[in-house]
Amino acid sequence: MIEVENLTRYYGPTRAVHDISFHVDKGEIVGFLGPNGAGKTTTMRILTGFLPPSDGAARLAGFDVFHDSLEVRRRVGYMPETVPLYPEMTVWAYLDYMGALRQLPNRKQAVDRAMEACGIGDRAASMISKLSKGYRQRVGLAQAILHEPEVLILDEPTIGLDPRQVSDARALIQEIGREHTVILSSHVLSEVSQTCNRVLIINQGEIVAQGTPEELTAQLQGAELVLVRIADAGPEAVSVLERVDGVIGVEPADEGAYQVSCAQGRDLRAELARAVVEQGWGLLELGRAGMSLEDIFLELTTDEKDPKGFPKPLGSEEGKGGNNA
Repeated sequence: MIEVENLTRYYGPTRAVHDISFHVDKGEIVGFLGPNGAGKTTTMRILTGFLPPSDGAARLAGFDVFHDSLEVRRRVGYMPETVPLYPEMTVWAYLDYMGALRQLPNRKQAVDRAMEACGIGDRAASMISKLSKGYRQRVGLAQAILHEPEVLILDEPTIGLDPRQVSDARALIQEIGREHTVILSSHVLSEVSQTCNRVLIINQGEIVAQGTPEELTAQLQGAELVLVRIADAGPEAVSVLERVDGVIGVEPADEGAYQVSCAQGRDLRAELARAVVEQGWGLLELGRAGMSLEDIFLELTTDEKDPKGFPKPLGSEEGKGGNNA
């Protein structure tokens, strides 16, 4: 649905995005993560036809974003971080106007559907200037889905929302993602981990990693981690766990808990449980342990790290690491 190949964008002499490549399939919800100034918004603007690339190519639903810009815009819904609303208009009038710009044949039906989906039906007659920040975000999301786009691109869609509104917006994005392709950027890492199927991490204009949070964790750690918590285990617990085939190492954690490093790609939970039970110990907890998305983000975007030490992006044939401009 979205294909990006060697995309580069300069602002004068400043390189904002450098030679990035990735793809997003239909029905995927992909989180776009990166620190401020990393190139997220520039990439999103290129994908929506708002900016031309300096080099490289991007296609959306089979159409080139530069050569077939109008076709791309018909198929994409875009919600920028700062939504361009008209404060002197009512919610309904604004959405009706946006529908007219898109030449929608059944504007009233489209407006009513978008307002209902975004939970702003009771604000139809309200002036936009009188709305809270949260409701303005909802209006921005409503205009993005007004024409039922194939691709939805959202730049910080939940900024300024209260926890209940964030939950509602997350549910809406997930619902849309069942039939449409969604790319969203966010600084709320827990939101991305709960909403998105896959993550792209960009730093100083380059993709430094992509994959599911679990894949990124395994790639950075080089091993699968399992947390085992045992009742009444003696000092020999470490050696018992180490004898399980495929275990690389065992480190005691807090009281009665052990972090077991397993060979990458091996799920040894059943074997570890069997080893504990055969000793007559009580198995209190057994589960995967790994880095949080916040840990992954900091690991890949900390300036002090040697750029050449970044792991290869998952799914990348060339496996370019992340030196960031």
